[in-house]
Amino acid sequence: MIPFSPPYIDDDIINEVVDSLKSGWITTGPKVRALENELSSFLDAPEVLCVNSWTSGAMLLFQWLELGPEDEVIIPCYTYSATALAVIRAGAKPVIVDVNENFNIDVDEIRKAITPRTKVIMPVDFAGLPCDYDSIKSVLEEPEIKNQFQPNGQIQEKLGRIAVISDAAHSLGANFGDKRLGSCDLTVYSLHAVKNVTTAEGGAIAIHLPEPFDKDEVYKSLRLMTLNCQTKDALSKSKGGSWKYDIVGLGLKINLPDLNAAVGLAQMKKYPDLLERRKELFRLYKEGFNGFQKIQLPISQIGTRMSSCHLYPVRVKNCTEEQRDEIIKRITEKQVSVNVHFIPLPLLSYFKSLGYSIDNYPTAYNNYKGEISLPIYPQMTDNNIIQIVDAVKTSIQEVLG
Repeated sequence: MIPFSPPYIDDDIINEVVDSLKSGWITTGPKVRALENELSSFLDAPEVLCVNSWTSGAMLLFQWLELGPEDEVIIPCYTYSATALAVIRAGAKPVIVDVNENFNIDVDEIRKAITPRTKVIMPVDFAGLPCDYDSIKSVLEEPEIKNQFQPNGQIQEKLGRIAVISDAAHSLGANFGDKRLGSCDLTVYSLHAVKNVTTAEGGAIAIHLPEPFDKDEVYKSLRLMTLNCQTKDALSKSKGGSWKYDIVGLGLKINLPDLNAAVGLAQMKKYPDLLERRKELFRLYKEGFNGFQKIQLPISQIGTRMSSCHLYPVRVKNCTEEQRDEIIKRITEKQVSVNVHFIPLPLLSYFKSLGYSIDNYPTAYNNYKGEISLPIYPQMTDNNIIQIVDAVKTSIQEVLG
């Protein structure tokens, strides 16, 4: 069986973890800061803060922005539930809009959804393909949009407009021309076990806010909030005579341990090569499916926006959900593990109970009903691609004729 998305683990990664164990320090400490520095350098971001999950990172930013019960956050329909759940946990309302055929949020739908209560727009870089942040920022600069913004709290007032936070759970390694970061304010990455770079569980926030924000001060403020707003972290307190601390606010406990950071630290040192292999596998899939008209292949680039190749989502043309599910069953019987990304939010019971209906998101549903995510990770061989392509073609023909 070809697995769907195993983590990349080699001797260098194992040795980095063992080094952390032998150091006697396994919670947040020097390896976390080293990983933050590696990510900052790779992304060309002024500051990067590591946390224990993408969800925690998003919740942290919503708390920092002082979102309240009347505030709205615009998100796409086609995303994992955490995007919306983080908004709800912050006490705000997720305003869900439809997506384009490429799975990314529809900018025209964003414009229609903005109200005086809109405080954040959170696009999702589905499968690793970056959203059109330049167009989103242009919408926010339109006079009729900018003039209706009503800030709550000092941070929102300082920004002076709706914040743009990128849900980049899939897109570590994506490009905007020669840059790794789009024209948004903050970017939240996932370092979960199935991601391009992993810390088993974890996340990272890239801080690239505009002036007059001091990125270093923002980092310090957010880092304090990850540790219950305690003025001394555990490493500082462990030093003789440094036990005394204070609690200076309402924080969270979402720090990333060194033991986890060790995995990501070793992976980051190899990531440029691992990323190139993902891109090569993307190309091999395209060659393998060349001329096969029953599926729509994913794209890896729109203009200067280039994907991190996190997922390889194909869409079976002219099929129902039930036919897609039968195709998946048959692919699995041929010893290939595949997946579906994602079930659109309004199809999930919890979001149905909140009043969301899939009827309002026709493009998202059309994308979903034929979507099958194929394995793509650097350990795969060229022969794996041949086997997967054959299994997919044969299974589709068995079901659709």
